[in-house]
Amino acid sequence: MLLLTFQNAFLDLITTPPGSMIFVILLALTTALISAALTRLLVDTDAINRKQKQIKGHEEEKEKIVALAEVDTERYIKARKRWERKDSMFKQTKQRMGLQRMKPTCITFLPMIIIFGIVNTMFAGRPVAMSPMNANDVPLIGGFIAAGNIFINFTAWYFLCSLGFNTLVQRILKLQSQASGGMGGMFAGQKAKALEFPEV
Repeated sequence: MLLLTFQNAFLDLITTPPGSMIFVILLALTTALISAALTRLLVDTDAINRKQKQIKGHEEEKEKIVALAEVDTERYIKARKRWERKDSMFKQTKQRMGLQRMKPTCITFLPMIIIFGIVNTMFAGRPVAMSPMNANDVPLIGGFIAAGNIFINFTAWYFLCSLGFNTLVQRILKLQSQASGGMGGMFAGQKAKALEFPEV
């Protein structure tokens, strides 16, 4: 009887704010740490980071070659052919890197789906965390649940926490290089890919 009372009290604590919010934060952090540990164990992250830097350098080189087209046509043609040969090699490297990165996911996918399904039914559409989108209605401590406040469900809150913790843990454990992460690097890579070699 005492055990059942304790179990019910614990479930009430973790399924209603602010307990639910903290519980999901801890769940997302635990998942990120397990994923990082498996990545460290199964993936040669140093080799992947080195290759990522090489790919980034290769993509940046495209801009310099495109600029050559108007200055020196002969050098441009030679540099373009050399870049295109390297590009086909780097495409294969990217595929191998993708398969390497998939290893931890292959192991954790099924257990995570089961755990996620159980936890999701436990919350059963209940509000989990208050949305920061209505800052004017943020209550003081003790008034977390109040009329007019907007709450988000388990899936949305877990996604936000997971996104933040995965990036943070990977950076701290050096599983993600500067070349592979960051908005600046992403936009630079997209810009290089969008460039087309001019015909001469």
